[in-house]
Amino acid sequence: MASDVTSEIEKDKSHMSASVSRRATARWSGTTTDGSGELALGSGAFTGPYTLKARVDDVNGVTNPEELIAAASAGCFTMSLSSMLEEEGTPAQALETTGHVRLEQVEDGFRITRILLEVSGAAPGVAPEHLAELAESAKSTCPVSLALAGTEIVLRTSFE
Repeated sequence: MASDVTSEIEKDKSHMSASVSRRATARWSGTTTDGSGELALGSGAFTGPYTLKARVDDVNGVTNPEELIAAASAGCFTMSLSSMLEEEGTPAQALETTGHVRLEQVEDGFRITRILLEVSGAAPGVAPEHLAELAESAKSTCPVSLALAGTEIVLRTSFE
């Protein structure tokens, strides 16, 4: 099945100026409530356990899909903002973004209903107001935000 996805991506490559395919693997054993699994990134940068308990409680050392989405959102947004600053000739001195993903039970099941990105940092020579404008643009255009377009994504900025 993974090769089918890769093949589809490769077919679309002719319509894009650049195409990248990333992968991750999930393994699960046991029941949903009592079982556990392992998530592994194709790059080898992360392999770790995940459980239902980690989705609904604070559990150290065990992740969940929402935490990974928070990391992906924060990482993509921060790289996009950094790129925008660099394109303007004013690279960021430092940027830090924390992503928060809200998982809620709604009428027809569980849904990710909100992502909050809290960003702070500084770019010498760039007014905090302009940084906030660029941050809004980065939030709207980063590929992960676009992939999650059905979810409200909120931005809080704190720039020097």
